[in-house]
Amino acid sequence: MHLRFLSAICFALLPLLSHAAPRTCLVVGISDGDTLTARCGRFGSYEEVKVRIAAIDAPERSQPYGQRSRQALSRLCYFEQAVIAERDTDRYGRTVADVSCKGQDAGTHLVSEGWAWVYDFNGIATRRGGGLFKLQDGARAQRLGLWASAKPTPPWEWRRRQRESDSSEALF
Repeated sequence: MHLRFLSAICFALLPLLSHAAPRTCLVVGISDGDTLTARCGRFGSYEEVKVRIAAIDAPERSQPYGQRSRQALSRLCYFEQAVIAERDTDRYGRTVADVSCKGQDAGTHLVSEGWAWVYDFNGIATRRGGGLFKLQDGARAQRLGLWASAKPTPPWEWRRRQRESDSSEALF
């Protein structure tokens, strides 16, 4: 009887347990404007974690503004201690997380400076109260970062075009 009760409680709490407590890690690599590699754990038993910053999407490295976006994230986080609060795992196995470096939320910083778009995957940006959307609107109005371009291409559209181009080339 007690075993069933304990099993029921554990099952009910499972969604709460699936999100690990925030951890502090050293950022050892920057892939692009929304993805970094962090080394977590203790000396001798480090774990490298690939982290996709939640609620944003930055230009791809070969896309216009891609290198500048990557540099902006690097200036904030590279070789800094980062607080990583896991939210999800993406289809590529990366940890999707809120990341703070130097006391600043990286996603908020990149959107407000115009180096990333708000990406409301799973409603994360909306659940935060919509502040990222306001910051994006402000960066656009001030023509900061990628918004200096008259019509910047969102990375999800750029990736789709790349896939279509690659598949049409494969036909010939």
